[in-house]
Amino acid sequence: MWNYLEDASNYQGHADKILIPQTEAELVGILAEAQAGGIAVTIAGGGSGLTGGRVPEGGWCVSLEKFNKIEIHDGFAVCGAGAILGDLHAAAKRSGQFYPPDPTETMAAIGGTISCNACGSRSFMYGATRRWIRRLRFALMDGRVLDVRRGDKIDFEVIPVHRPASTKHSAGYPLAAGMEWIDLISGSEGTLAVVIEAELELQPVPKEMLNGIVFFSSDADSLRAVEAWRSIPGLRMLEWADEPSLGLIREKYTDLPKAAVACVIVEQLVEDESAVDDWVERLEEQNAMADESWFGSSEADRERFRAFRHALPERVIQLVRQLGFSKLGSDFSVPVEKNREMLDFYRDQIAKRFPAPFAIFGHIGDAHVHVNLFPSSEETGVEGKKLMDDFARKSVELGGTIAAEHGLGKRKRHFLPFLYSEAEIEAMKAVKRHLDPKWLLGRGNLFPMSPEHPGA
Repeated sequence: MWNYLEDASNYQGHADKILIPQTEAELVGILAEAQAGGIAVTIAGGGSGLTGGRVPEGGWCVSLEKFNKIEIHDGFAVCGAGAILGDLHAAAKRSGQFYPPDPTETMAAIGGTISCNACGSRSFMYGATRRWIRRLRFALMDGRVLDVRRGDKIDFEVIPVHRPASTKHSAGYPLAAGMEWIDLISGSEGTLAVVIEAELELQPVPKEMLNGIVFFSSDADSLRAVEAWRSIPGLRMLEWADEPSLGLIREKYTDLPKAAVACVIVEQLVEDESAVDDWVERLEEQNAMADESWFGSSEADRERFRAFRHALPERVIQLVRQLGFSKLGSDFSVPVEKNREMLDFYRDQIAKRFPAPFAIFGHIGDAHVHVNLFPSSEETGVEGKKLMDDFARKSVELGGTIAAEHGLGKRKRHFLPFLYSEAEIEAMKAVKRHLDPKWLLGRGNLFPMSPEHPGA
């Protein structure tokens, strides 16, 4: 039972009942019974989330793990909400296609990635999940099941809210005049509807790609390289990791250069062999550790580098569980031109206020790095939470967002007023009341409220 009552952040909850429907009709029946009885319903995804969104705080926990079909077609896939992301990747690959969004955790459920509008290491080129949804089938608490396609607009009025200037953003409802159903439901964190099935766009596997992990003996050189390389044609991945991050995985990767204090991970679509010569010049220009850096163009190379990149968050989660405290990780993204200012703020505040381990890595191409703090005591845990609040406020000050790809869930719902005005939050709550009048679905996600005060 505990599998349904926690997520990867170590956030834990409780439920009166755990239900695993086998069919759509059974799911709709569960929702109808909950609606009639005023029972809160939380949809449990794969458990890879980091904000407590799938963790119930009472009521019923409903897992859609049986809704796991994957059908591959030419240009798209039809997936149940409980289908696993890694299984979709494998099935698409066998057909010579791929699904562009690449969230780190391949054990995530498709419904969960839609719920938080997940991104990943390839978001530099391909953006977030929402962009790749062609059709969505979902159930509302009133028993209606809607099947909508890209272009189908919602049938009620909303008050628009502003969007931050960052390239990535997934916090609250992206309300806009004449918006589409798909854009409303994806990223709504299970608070408006229950995703049942999705039709997702696939792309042909590129013919040629060049992958590299470029090491630097100077942190400053690595950051200058990021700025210089953002405009490289065909670049679909631009990731970065600092020295503490490399330290987390040195035991696993014994061939890491000893002098490396940072690395930049790249993936580029290439059309001819000149791409290799171009990288030789780039490494020299940016003072990279050219001889020690890793490059490759084979599928085996890509998988090896992918495993390297994903080893970082995996090691973070392991360490969090070992220490026994909740994960403290940022998901803030700022406008690209503010990347260095935000990174400097992170480091300055950590140096002054957090006497415990930390690591910074992530999607620096979108000015979206993850700051991971590892509390070793109650005191550092309290200070770490204060730091995250200050980081969120700074992100907003610089024109950025409070959540770029993980959503807010329950652990970070108090960030919402940092970004949105009271009027904008009320506009979101109005949508929630319209689709879920009793405030039962995903209760506790996004909005701080209690069951006794559903309009709060």
